[in-house]
Amino acid sequence: MVSLRCKMMVKEVLKELDLHFIVVDLGEVEIMEDLIPEQREELKKALLISGLELMDDKKAILIERITNVITEMIHGSDELPIMNYSNHISEKLQYDYTYLSNLFSEVKGITIQQFIIIHKIERVKELIIYDELNITEIAWKLNYSSVAHLSNQFKKVTGFSPTHFKLLKQKRRNPIEEIGNSELQKEA
Repeated sequence: MVSLRCKMMVKEVLKELDLHFIVVDLGEVEIMEDLIPEQREELKKALLISGLELMDDKKAILIERITNVITEMIHGSDELPIMNYSNHISEKLQYDYTYLSNLFSEVKGITIQQFIIIHKIERVKELIIYDELNITEIAWKLNYSSVAHLSNQFKKVTGFSPTHFKLLKQKRRNPIEEIGNSELQKEA
């Protein structure tokens, strides 16, 4: 689950199946009942109909949790953490960052750092489109060391300078759920 809409869909599925939940969070659900295999299969099918999937594989679950931490860090808060990203992710998930990084790269085919950059650039696009902050303020908000650093990274990922992007009629933003899944983005 990578959005509030996904959380609402999961809650609805659980209610329809008369399952009681303690927590429905991004990427995690804690159900009060112990599920029998038939209930588990019914839940799996109901989630698939909603476009979601039940994950049993511990590695897949951890990858989903990494993705959710990054998504929440960049898209879900007004301020990025002051500490570096590796420490933030490691602290949030209670795993060694090297282990998380190797696992993520193995499964996703890109590094955590590349995934973060792609998400940050999508956030930059969003802030440019909203037109409430100038490029300097956006660079500061997203913890770039300078406007030049933001501009270079933006151009490397999108092929446009932030200023040129702002002038485009079609604002080339990607849905959060699709960020990091495209072959083209792997080259970033």
